[in-house]
Amino acid sequence: MRPTPADPAARNAYLAEGNATQARKRVAADVLLRDPNGRVLLVRPTYKPGWDLPGGMAEANEPPHDAATRELREELGLAVTLRDVLVIDWVAPHGPWDDQISFIFDAGTLGEDQAAGIRPRDDEVAEVAFLFPERAGELLPSRLRDRFHAALRALADGRPRYLHDAQPIR
Repeated sequence: MRPTPADPAARNAYLAEGNATQARKRVAADVLLRDPNGRVLLVRPTYKPGWDLPGGMAEANEPPHDAATRELREELGLAVTLRDVLVIDWVAPHGPWDDQISFIFDAGTLGEDQAAGIRPRDDEVAEVAFLFPERAGELLPSRLRDRFHAALRALADGRPRYLHDAQPIR
C-alpha cells in the first residue's frame, strides 16, 4: 500500500524500503587530460594489467565528477577543474562485476611545466605517460578503447556520447 502525501512518516518509510531493495550501480569516473602538444594522459595501474585513463571508482554517495577529481588528486597530485562530460557508458555485467555507469570528463589541457611534472603519487599507479591519441588507443583494452574514441569524438564536436557497453545507441 502506498502512503498518501498527508502522511510524511509513512511516505519516508515507503521510500526507505524502496531504497533498500532497488538496484545500486557502481560508478567509474575517468578523465581525458591533455598536454599542450595534444597528447593524452594514460596511467598504468599496479592492480590490473595494461594502461588506463586517469580516474577511478566513486565512493558511496560521491558524485562522479567529485570521484574523478579526488582520484586525480590522490593518484597524481593534480588539482583540475573538470569541464563537460564527454561520455556516459552503461557497462553490462562482466566477470565478477555487476553493471556500472562509466563517465569520461574533459579535464582540459595542462601547461607544459605541469604536464612535465606529473608523477604517480600513490601505490595504485606504476607509471604515467602522455601519448598521442592514436598510440593511446592502441594501448587501452578494447572496451575502454571504444569509450576513449567516443570521448575524442565528443571533444571534437562538442556533443557528449551515451554508450551501451562502449557502443553507440542506434
